Amino acid sequence: MNKKDLLIGFFIGLTTAFVGCLIFLYFFTEIRSVAELQMIRNYGYTGKLITLGAVFNLFAFFYLLNKEKETMAKGVIFATIVLAILTVIL
Repeated sequence: MNKKDLLIGFFIGLTTAFVGCLIFLYFFTEIRSVAELQMIRNYGYTGKLITLGAVFNLFAFFYLLNKEKETMAKGVIFATIVLAILTVIL
């Protein structure tokens, strides 16, 4: 197993989850500024937002499997596990 590919997959997973959070915020909420983003944190919705963003990791995972990049796909799974633990903590 190539550790570089695993690390790249991990960062792909984190980036995909972040972009998923931004897409969710843009299309399904009226939040457009950092001050309004603070409201999500105050209401305790941060974990739920991370979970919704992590759903987009499925697309990255299956894309990497189709391109036969199994080690990178494992990195995406690892990032999803880290995000799940972060969601439980928050």
